[in-house]
Amino acid sequence: MPGCVRYPAPGCIVEYMEGNAVQIAVVTEEAGGRLRLLLPNRRETRLTAARLLPWLGPVCAADAGREEAVRLLEAHKKIREDMAAAVPVMEVWELAQGEVASAPAQWFAELFGSEPGPDQVAAYGRALLACKSHFRFQPPDFQVFSAETVEKRLAEQKSREEREALIAGGAAFLRLLWDVACKKRALPSPAEGAPEWPAPEVAERLRALLRARMTDPESQEHETLWRMLSKGLPDVPHLPLQLLVAWGELPPHYNFWLDRADYAPGDAWWRDCAQEVDALEQAARPGPEATAELPPCDLPFVSIDSASTRDVDDAFFVRSEGDGFSLTLALACPALAWPFGGALDKAVLRRGTSIYLPEGVCHMLPERLGTHVFSLVAGEARPALCVRVSVDHGGRAGACEVFLARARLAANLTYRDSQAVLDAADAALPDNPAAPHAGLLRLGLELARRRRTARISDGAVIMDRPDPVIRLEGEGADLRVDVLADEPAPDAQMLVAEMMILASAAVARWAQERGLAMFHRTQDVALPREYAGVWTAPQDMARIMRALTPSRLEVQARPHAALGLPRYTPVTSPLRRYPDLVNEAQVVHFLRTGRARWDEKALEELLNSLSPALEAAGQVQRFRPRYWKLLFFRQKGDKVWWPGVITEENDAFVSVSLPDQGLFVRGRRRMFDERACPGMAVEVRLGKVHPLYNEVQVLEAATVDG
Repeated sequence: MPGCVRYPAPGCIVEYMEGNAVQIAVVTEEAGGRLRLLLPNRRETRLTAARLLPWLGPVCAADAGREEAVRLLEAHKKIREDMAAAVPVMEVWELAQGEVASAPAQWFAELFGSEPGPDQVAAYGRALLACKSHFRFQPPDFQVFSAETVEKRLAEQKSREEREALIAGGAAFLRLLWDVACKKRALPSPAEGAPEWPAPEVAERLRALLRARMTDPESQEHETLWRMLSKGLPDVPHLPLQLLVAWGELPPHYNFWLDRADYAPGDAWWRDCAQEVDALEQAARPGPEATAELPPCDLPFVSIDSASTRDVDDAFFVRSEGDGFSLTLALACPALAWPFGGALDKAVLRRGTSIYLPEGVCHMLPERLGTHVFSLVAGEARPALCVRVSVDHGGRAGACEVFLARARLAANLTYRDSQAVLDAADAALPDNPAAPHAGLLRLGLELARRRRTARISDGAVIMDRPDPVIRLEGEGADLRVDVLADEPAPDAQMLVAEMMILASAAVARWAQERGLAMFHRTQDVALPREYAGVWTAPQDMARIMRALTPSRLEVQARPHAALGLPRYTPVTSPLRRYPDLVNEAQVVHFLRTGRARWDEKALEELLNSLSPALEAAGQVQRFRPRYWKLLFFRQKGDKVWWPGVITEENDAFVSVSLPDQGLFVRGRRRMFDERACPGMAVEVRLGKVHPLYNEVQVLEAATVDG
């Protein structure tokens, strides 16, 4: 190795690391391992010999002056930099990998030339120092990484570089978006050359990060990166959503709750399962290709639903039987050939339930199945699970018969038309589709009233709470919200509700008698006897609700306090709720085979998968309508007075029910009359409404005299 030396004597050219970069110098003095060095910028520094890189030389002439030494340093520096840039580092690694675990720079230089000089060795040392993904410098040698380690380090390096680019190019842009969200400025287009706009690849990563944070704000995966990017921005709820809306990536009023629930809106989510949907449709049709030929049930069933309902999953027929009644319910039967465990089933399980929102319905099943193939459409033969229950004069349920049949409904009625018939003194309503079924409706109402009375005597607690209608008009930022009282149909709604409760209670008892494991809806809490009854006053309902615990879906059967039932098995909405679909499948399998499809352990395992989906969908169903109601109040402004009723008060706060809008608000005690107590009629003025943050404040309250 011509020109290379072993000891850094005066005149020797050396290199060392400073500021993560290679520095070149010439030794001017040496004493006991301590060196004085001359740098190319003519400055001097002191250094210990231990800090030198393990390649030394060449040595300058003894009579070389200071300027000559500087000139030589600059020349060697240029040579080494050029040579280092030309070193085929990847070829070096490929030749060395698997041959040696580590080696000095000279060994690598000798791979491509015999007797390399000090400049060549230094060039290879510089090149290997720069290639940290493939080599690690452990003086005096370079460790050679394995292919697996290189792959991992390259991925880490890429991630690090992308993160640095994202922070450098994204933080300013997020601040711009926040200004846009706060309406401090308009969003400039990239063509306008705004300095805050990031590069396209950075913008794409920002979109992905903001969506990930919007969907799962509790995730720790990007927590550090998010804190660095959002530094200086306010720590407010739903910040990523607001930034995406300001960016124009999401529309105003975007329903992020669906993203958090991993619940796809629309009707395209099932397309990858089209073959299973085709098979279900084929199996549901009468004929030789059907899963099973079902005997016809010739009863003239009718259904009662909202006018907009397309997924009709229950219908009824009732007739007098002695001094009591015989009720037969036809339930839509998608469970007849449902492919449990398949791709379609897994997708439906992740949805868990249909979601009904002011902006539209998100169906649990593909609409082709839920609103057509299995929906109980009048005049069309549909597979049905039929439940026949006898009810005595006192409203007590007797024997229950469950069977499979093919039902053909006589009519699909609406609550409005049915209520009009029930309100009329006679059936002289020629333009009302429900008029021909007046006798059936009135008999059904009599049964429902007797059944409700029996449940109340068993401790049932019934909240008769108006459910306002939320209407949306317009789009985007111009969307307007109106909250209106629904057209009342109390008798028709009670008729349907009591029949569905009766059917679920009857199937629960039927399954118990046969030892079938089922999903049960439970509310196992002891209530004072005086709580039983029908409640309409907001203060009474609030008081009783505080004593009730939320109902639970369990495999173990327990009482349901509010319904006044010893056990309750949801089974009447298999098109809309996955637990009902499973319960129906359990019954269908038993009717066909005499055995249960699932035991308790299998249902428990299924419930573990189902519960998170139901909880997430439940959040959508709770929070989204509340968002629209708060937006309604904000659009009305803070000068409007709203009638309400006090439901609770203490030394700090007063809670007020706004029955017309179906909302509870809370204000500080000092805003209210000193006589404020539950049941007192008041008017409140609302302000500081932020629908996205779920915030509303009572600005002023006044007692309504009289």
